[in-house]
This record gives sequence, C-alpha cells and structure tokens, in this order.
Amino acid sequence: MTDDCLFCKMVSGAIKTDTVYEDNDILAFRDIHPQAPVHVLIIPKRHITTLNDVADSDALLMGRLLLVAKRIAEEMEIAEPGYRAVISCNRGGGQSVFHLHAHLLGGRRMKWPPG
Repeated sequence: MTDDCLFCKMVSGAIKTDTVYEDNDILAFRDIHPQAPVHVLIIPKRHITTLNDVADSDALLMGRLLLVAKRIAEEMEIAEPGYRAVISCNRGGGQSVFHLHAHLLGGRRMKWPPG
C-alpha cells in the first residue's frame, strides 16, 4: 500500500467505492466518471504502479484480473454483445491513477480506434 495512492485508499476502505467484486487479491468498482453504460475498474489490491512494473511472479494475479473482468462482463450481461478491457500504461498511454487497473467497458458499441 502507498499512502498517497487513491486506489490504495479504496482498498483500505478509507475511500468508499461502489464495489461490484472483491476477493483477497482484487477489487472491482464502478468508475465515478463512466465512459460507457458499464464502466468498471478492476485493480489488484497490492500496489503495482504501472503495467511496466508487473513481474513474472505476478502472472497468476494478472491472469486472475482478466478472469474477474470476464466474470463481471458475464454478470452485467455485456459478455455476449461485447465489451472492452483496457490497461493504460503511463501518462502517454492515458494512465492518470498510478496503481495498475483495467477498465471494463460495455453496454454500447465500441469504436476503433478509440480516439
């Protein structure tokens, strides 16, 4: 945990979230500025700053993060029509909170390129 990290504060409970999934390693919650009808952020509870900081030893955690995205997509009934799972890395990639997270977006048709 990092004291000045917004998502670490959410993991600790210091900041409340609209949680849609939680287990020992992962927390998923609705984005407060949704970009689609379904917009959920999925984070590892352990602080990892960016995708560049993922180690080989994190392979199981990263796989579980994607499986949680799939599970939430199924539960929110966006799996069949389609959804997008995005991990941004660093400022140039659009990352604004420096705690690794995946965006699960769905409920509308996604465009490519995203813009």
